[in-house]
Amino acid sequence: MTFRQFAFNNVIRNKRLYAAYFLSSMFTVMVFFTFAIFAFHPALGGDSLSTGMGQKASGGLSVAGGIIFVFSFFFVLYSMSSFLQSRRKEFGVLMIQGMSMRQIRTMVFLENMLIGFFATIGGIVLGLVFAKLILLAAENVLIIENKLNFYFPLLAIIVTFISFTALFLFISFLVSFVLRSEKLIHLLKGNQKSKGEPKASVLLTLLAALLLASGYYVALSAKGNGVFIAMLPVTIVVILGTYLLFTQLSVFVIRRLKKRESLFWRKTNMILFSDLSFRMKDNARTFFMVAIISTVAFSAIGTLYGFQTLLTSGMKKMNPNTFTYSAGENNKNTEKDVVFIDETLKEKNIQTEKAEVLLKYFEINGESVLIAKQSDYNRFAVLIGAEQIKLQEGKAAAVEFDEREDRGGSDLLKQPITLAPERKIHADQVVRSKALPETGSYYVVTDSDYQKLRKPKRETWFYAWQAQDKNDRQVIEAGEKLAKKLDPFQFVAVDYEVYDISRGYGPILFVGLFIGIVFFVSAGSFLYFRLYTDLDDDKQKFKSISKMGLTDRELKKVLSRQIGILFFAPIVVALVHGAVALTALSHAFRYNLFKESAMVLGIFFAIQVFYFFIVRFYYTKQIKAAI
Repeated sequence: MTFRQFAFNNVIRNKRLYAAYFLSSMFTVMVFFTFAIFAFHPALGGDSLSTGMGQKASGGLSVAGGIIFVFSFFFVLYSMSSFLQSRRKEFGVLMIQGMSMRQIRTMVFLENMLIGFFATIGGIVLGLVFAKLILLAAENVLIIENKLNFYFPLLAIIVTFISFTALFLFISFLVSFVLRSEKLIHLLKGNQKSKGEPKASVLLTLLAALLLASGYYVALSAKGNGVFIAMLPVTIVVILGTYLLFTQLSVFVIRRLKKRESLFWRKTNMILFSDLSFRMKDNARTFFMVAIISTVAFSAIGTLYGFQTLLTSGMKKMNPNTFTYSAGENNKNTEKDVVFIDETLKEKNIQTEKAEVLLKYFEINGESVLIAKQSDYNRFAVLIGAEQIKLQEGKAAAVEFDEREDRGGSDLLKQPITLAPERKIHADQVVRSKALPETGSYYVVTDSDYQKLRKPKRETWFYAWQAQDKNDRQVIEAGEKLAKKLDPFQFVAVDYEVYDISRGYGPILFVGLFIGIVFFVSAGSFLYFRLYTDLDDDKQKFKSISKMGLTDRELKKVLSRQIGILFFAPIVVALVHGAVALTALSHAFRYNLFKESAMVLGIFFAIQVFYFFIVRFYYTKQIKAAI
């Protein structure tokens, strides 16, 4: 048997040992390949992403591909180093049999290239299998002129194969070059060397709590632009606090719990706590890295999803009518434009309710303020389904357009309205409504008092059309046609504006989702590798404990808690970090992102729970087999 055959057989005959590294590498290739299928799709060429945010997103696809590839490099490198760490005993046995360190390096190089080659091929094949599903998912996120039909992605295959062949080749050289020579006794003992009882510094423990608490407080208390000013220092503080949380605070808490005899001696808690502080200390770097990577994923996806919702819902709230048109009293094209709008809606078979009004602005304390009569206001309120106003003679209402905050209604209540016979009336109520297009505060008075007003400072015509039983596609097509012909400062078709925002923002959201998912799944793989690094130690430990009467039920309970801490400790920290970050973001935009944040964080937590049950099943199965 030649040396190459030995390396090949070593991989084939130890499928379980190599499976985790192979599968994680293959998944990384598959993710990059499916992204390449999307990025190189013919439908995304030409003018499909040439306008608005879509133009920036088109270039962003290449940047995103580069980010995924760079992250894939570090992910594969970490996976390889964890894989080699778990094989230290094997290297020791091979050295006893006469293999030199140079031959071990050569073996590792050949094995890594073999695994890398088949992982690349397997990832491309799997990517082709799921390509249609990915394209269908992209169609639901993106809004482009052409559908993302399945095609044979020759360019994506070539780019993926060349990129990852070069990646595995470079990592193989790098790992074989830096693989250190260690004493034989250290290799044979593996990770069994005693490290002593982990200890935590009280000062650093308090510092961890202080850093996290102060970071959270500043992030949650900042408002408006202050959120962006505080972002960098808060991020640095929270990162440092997170590192100390896993290296100091967690060990300190575990040591305190171990001193509580009522808890430590209860049922199987002694087995769990016996080496929990060791595990937390050993896994601190992994926990820290997973927590930060997951936080980035949660925050990025939550921000992108929330920002899209902010843009689209904001557009709808600002324009409750399906179509609106406004123009000055002296605008010569007003009548012509209104006729064009009516004809276009009729052409598209869109049934609408129409209302029009001449809005009059009066000078009050040096400011131009809209004063509308009650009948006109109620007509437009009915059009959008808002509550009508009922006023008594000599009374007025101050109307606020913005529902989130009082930006002047209370001030208007203090300003009197002067009528023609030098009689003054005051507003005695504040109403929040979007019936009329004025985004500031304005007055509504009775029809009889309206007739007694002085000459207005300026006048504006306002028209609104509300579609009844609308066909979204027809409404969007009509809006697109009208928007191309009419002045954007005068005409607004809200459904088309939302469609245009989604069309430009879709690629950005899709790319963000893709990168976020890559980060999150990679974080899960880090935890998987860290867990299996301790597999041999756990087999020996539970094999010894089982002789003392440990039942299968107790074994499963201990392993569930042990694996649960490993899988959920960093994820829970990341979820809290993400929730704080998204809450701060909602303060910056003055928009409640609770629904979007809860949806994003909930989905990721559900994925982690599913992943936990799968890993626990196979890990428990291997422990039981060893017993």
